[in-house]
Amino acid sequence: MRTYLVVIDDSPEAEIALRFAARRAVKTGGNVEILALIPPAEFVQWGGVMATIEEEARERAEALVARAAGTLFTESGLTPSITVREGDGPKVVREMLAANPDVAALVLGAAPSGAPGKLVAHFTGADAGKLAVPVMIIPGSLDMDAIDRLS
Repeated sequence: MRTYLVVIDDSPEAEIALRFAARRAVKTGGNVEILALIPPAEFVQWGGVMATIEEEARERAEALVARAAGTLFTESGLTPSITVREGDGPKVVREMLAANPDVAALVLGAAPSGAPGKLVAHFTGADAGKLAVPVMIIPGSLDMDAIDRLS
């Protein structure tokens, strides 16, 4: 089954990328995999404090993914696959792509102004030609009507 891998965070452009991927999945008979990344924790001297920080980050990511999955189901009827992973974003995305041969495209949202975001910059940079799937960059400046027209 054709799967669109969408990396989300709490930014508006991530919501736009998710909507685009959901609409493409519906039209192509595919599915959506939502990936939320937890940045690696910085070292904190006290282990208990570090464990609390890591747990709070995981809870925030899981809440974000649950909200996104609910929105996706409401708007498209799709029940997405959900993954929450800790680690370096580009490395985790590459591992996800390698582990799932059904992924047809990596869908990323680009910030409407300024720098496009770490993952967009990485996957459109020097390593862009090494991916096994296309990268779809969805501009964060698009409104819902534009997304619906384009997808």
